[in-house]
Formats: sequence, structure tokens, C-alpha cells
Amino acid sequence: MNETQKRHNISLYVENKPGVTIRIALVFARRGYNIESFVGSPAQDDRYSRINIEATGDSQTLHLMLEQLNRLVDVIHAREYSDEDVIQKELALIKVRCNNESRTEILQITGAFKCRNVDISDTTMTFQVTGKSSKIDAVSKMLDKFGVLEVVRTGKLLIARGKEETSW
Repeated sequence: MNETQKRHNISLYVENKPGVTIRIALVFARRGYNIESFVGSPAQDDRYSRINIEATGDSQTLHLMLEQLNRLVDVIHAREYSDEDVIQKELALIKVRCNNESRTEILQITGAFKCRNVDISDTTMTFQVTGKSSKIDAVSKMLDKFGVLEVVRTGKLLIARGKEETSW
């Protein structure tokens, strides 16, 4: 990532209908943004959906991209959030290789990060970890020496702090 490239957290409130996702993805592609994570879910009103996107791109074109997103017919509102404006969480499942000698150390490490053991076999253990992306990265890095076999992540979820409604 060069100096002008930065990660941005963008939340969108959109109509819940076919084709919305591709129109949004095309705006990101045209502006040279790489989508790092994409999470969509129904809003309280089932006619709408909330989409949280973490994307990397040029900070100078972010304003133009947000204007373009807000002009799409299906987008009710799109805005960027800084880390201070929102609560951010992510969930990951991490499967790690283990044996009788390594099992105790793996449990100590995952216990320190408050991971939840969701599966165990003779040769593997799978943990659920939730929190900021940096926490998930740290757990994965600590488990690397045992042999991380698989990591599945949800992508970043975010919600505005206080009375403010997300994406408005």
C-alpha cells in the first residue's frame, strides 16, 4: 500500500433488490478501489439492506466515489466512518494443527485472546474469535507456529456510536 492508498470503512443503506451489489462494486472498480471485505445484511425494514465495505484506495478520490455512490438510484445513503465514529467487530474461525504436545500451549494462547473452542479432533482445533481485525490478525499470527490450516473471516461489521444511526 503506497502513501496515498488508505483503508476506508464505508457503510451504505440500500434498497434490497437484485443488481444493487454489482452497481456498487462497479463504482469501486472504476475509482481504483480494492474491496477488502464486504458484508451485507437486511435492515430493520426488509425493503432495505445495510452494506459495510472495507476498501483500499486513494484518499483523494474517496469524496468523488461517495458522491457517485449516493447518486445511484438504489443507494439511499453512503458514507465513510473513521475508527472513532463507529464500533467495529469481525468474527473469524481459525483451524490450527495440533498434537498432544502442542494442545496445552494452543489453549493458553487462545484463552488469552478469549477465543471460543468450537471443534476439536486428534489433529486439529478450531476456534472462534471476535473483535477488531487487529485482534484476529494477532491470534492468527500467534498460532502460525503450530500450523494454521484455515482462516474464515466474516468481514468488518460496524455500527455508529451513540444516537447516530449508521449510514445516515
